Amino acid sequence: MKQIACPKCNSEELIKSGVVKGRQRFRCKPCGFSFTVLKQGKSIDPYYVIKALQLYIEGVTYREIERILGISHVSVMNWVKKYGLKAPENNNYHPTYQVLTHTEMMALFAEKDFLQSAGCMITELGDKFMLIKWERFKKNSL
Repeated sequence: MKQIACPKCNSEELIKSGVVKGRQRFRCKPCGFSFTVLKQGKSIDPYYVIKALQLYIEGVTYREIERILGISHVSVMNWVKKYGLKAPENNNYHPTYQVLTHTEMMALFAEKDFLQSAGCMITELGDKFMLIKWERFKKNSL
């Protein structure tokens, strides 16, 4: 854990001195200076950041990513902006997804018409698997 030091004299001899707006307040023993420490944000495992970005690139919406991974859709939007990603704009395909156990996934692969879609991708989600399939939209003939 990072040791907290006084911003005025750099001493690490501190005592707790209450809470202000949800943040711990400290007082420096040598110089008597009182200060609060900035709240440190929650850090998200990079595994989930990568999974969220992969799903976004595959065409899964922000809200769907939120439901699948349990990560705020706003966080996903911020990562997309941060890394400058763009989802493909090919409207001829529509992704659908399923979260499956290993047994369910093997049963799905055993079906004869499983590979009749435009394509699919399987990604690991902890102890489960996510299958993303793309279906082709049929163009209406005039």
